[in-house]
Amino acid sequence: MRKSFLDTEEIHELPPRFHQRMVEWQKKHFPEMDFLVDHWSRHYRHEPFRLIAKFGALKSPVIEVGALAGRPKLARTTDLEDEMVLQSAKIIKAQCSTELGSIQQHRGSLNKAQDPEQQFDILRVMAEEFRHAYQMMFVLANDDWTRVGKDIASETMDELLSMETGAHVLDAFNLFFDSFVDNAAFTAIIDRVGKYQLEMQTVFSYAPMARSMGPMLAEEAFHMATGVNTLRKWCYAASRGEGNVSISNIQKHINKWVPRGLEMFGDERGGKSAVQFGFKDLLNGEAMRRYYDELKVELIDTLNWEILRARHPEIGRPDAPIIADRVLATGESEKDVAVDDLLYLPSEKFYRRRGLYEFQMWDPRGVPMRDKREYLAVLRVRLPDSYVSGPDFKTYLEHLDQKLAGRDVKEEGLPFYG
Repeated sequence: MRKSFLDTEEIHELPPRFHQRMVEWQKKHFPEMDFLVDHWSRHYRHEPFRLIAKFGALKSPVIEVGALAGRPKLARTTDLEDEMVLQSAKIIKAQCSTELGSIQQHRGSLNKAQDPEQQFDILRVMAEEFRHAYQMMFVLANDDWTRVGKDIASETMDELLSMETGAHVLDAFNLFFDSFVDNAAFTAIIDRVGKYQLEMQTVFSYAPMARSMGPMLAEEAFHMATGVNTLRKWCYAASRGEGNVSISNIQKHINKWVPRGLEMFGDERGGKSAVQFGFKDLLNGEAMRRYYDELKVELIDTLNWEILRARHPEIGRPDAPIIADRVLATGESEKDVAVDDLLYLPSEKFYRRRGLYEFQMWDPRGVPMRDKREYLAVLRVRLPDSYVSGPDFKTYLEHLDQKLAGRDVKEEGLPFYG
């Protein structure tokens, strides 16, 4: 039996006018990509990087969730209701914005890397993020979206290619990187959100989006590993009194990025329309809980094992989280390891500006705070110094004052799913 279009794996290039505009953006915002391509084979054994759109096979030929469950996947925008067209375009735009935004962020501190291998891995992350943006542009350019009264593909490209850091769709992609610790923490924490978004969207009722997720997920795994492995090396070195990245500095960056990662899922109470349209298979709150639990195991426990292993090589990995959790819970040292020697996952209530806990005052351990001055003192100690002196923290303080005064806060940017 001959395979259909939806079953085959394919690669494509954007139409020339769109392709050229993407290349022009890369030359301006990511000229280092040419160096990456030229030296790829020195670092990696698998297929060299190519700027193409990759489509995998559908996980299922029928829609798995929502009001249209059981029907064949929708191959063209003409098969979608008008509201589905608009919401699909909104999601594609947000996805594309994250990819381009992260490249601009990474580049800001790329030259601060002290390890050339770690720096080259971040270059690869940037290139693959650029391919993901290219992929989303192809999904738009390869179909007719004008039925809703405008040329969504052209308008989206015009808007996205003009964005700078501070103007992207999601808050996490508007924060400047001040050190290479940001590069590592971002890939370990924010790219993990990307994994969840892509996994949820493997069920996407619009087939071109569903087919895009597999190839992007394969690349996202490297992005997360890049961040976690870099943090592991720093934790091990710091626990031996070596290196120049402290445990305290790593913790501050975890505190900076985890709140923004949680908010990328949208409001905890939302996501119903996206499930109804068959765009994803989890509500926001459930996806957020799974992500938060995974951070504890795959990031915090992994890093604490490196800290303990550096001092006590005999400690096995299964025992490390037990010891670390006991020290963190009791405050009592164990095996000469104190609370401040270990990392913790900040409370999901800490430093939130969207969702259920927006602009509420909680410390990183989940303790409520009533006094604004004490709360601000905690933030200034628990977040990176370079961040609290920057524009995003200033904006947060302004909006906190508005919220405490009983006024509505209108934050810029949108979550993936409302």
